Amino acid sequence: MTVILAAACAVVYGTADFFGGLATRRTQVLSVVVLSQIAGLGLILALLPLLPGAFSDTALSWGLAAGMSGAAGLVLFYRALATGVMSVVAPTTAVTSAALPVVFGLATGERPASWALVGVALALGSVLLVSQDSSGGGHGSVASVAAALAAGAGFGGFFVLLSMASHESGLWPLVGARLSSVTVVALLALVTRRTLRPRPGSLHIIVAAGVLDMTANVLFLLAQQDGLLSLVAVLVSLYPASTLLLARHVLGERLRAVQMTGVACALGAVALIAVAQHP
Repeated sequence: MTVILAAACAVVYGTADFFGGLATRRTQVLSVVVLSQIAGLGLILALLPLLPGAFSDTALSWGLAAGMSGAAGLVLFYRALATGVMSVVAPTTAVTSAALPVVFGLATGERPASWALVGVALALGSVLLVSQDSSGGGHGSVASVAAALAAGAGFGGFFVLLSMASHESGLWPLVGARLSSVTVVALLALVTRRTLRPRPGSLHIIVAAGVLDMTANVLFLLAQQDGLLSLVAVLVSLYPASTLLLARHVLGERLRAVQMTGVACALGAVALIAVAQHP
């Protein structure tokens, strides 16, 4: 059941990221983040009575911390999607968010198999490959890859912090996470004087991204409560597969050979970590 939930989570995350990437190309990043997060908050409040859990200040606090990390990652991720190639940004973010929970596990006493360490090394190498760009816009390419790396760190932190909440807390950590993320990004928009009004024709895409993202969060929490963080996080990080499929067929994106090699290495790295971490 853990593997099924995590795999489903990966598919939904990848689809949510695709819609989020489309939305950022039509309107401002902060507008996409805030409105999508509000849509996700509405969904989690509707699901709360259906999947009840034990409320506690501790669970809510871990959720609040996770939400701040996830919000920072989401802003950076959507900015990277808006300025870079979706098929490059998604795997770069994925391998970073997969590696962080593994590092956390090592620091807290977990000892993964040697193949997991090979997967981490392969993931780092894949980042160098996917960041190669022949368009001549070297600065933009480096900036988008740097944003994708930082976004991955934010998502990895979200996974780690969310896992610290009690398994009996149900969906309450996600309530805290969404409340803090909406507040942080809304305040950022207020300080920078950015409008949150979406441009015409983008609201339905933003809402779809928010609902799908929260659905994936629920699947992640259920999978993590049923299994190991190191296993679930890396399986979830396979989400670029659906993003790549949608980007290729809907947007017609094409990669250079070296970038395709990097994408293959990224997905292979995540798969290696997942297999090696299987109990």
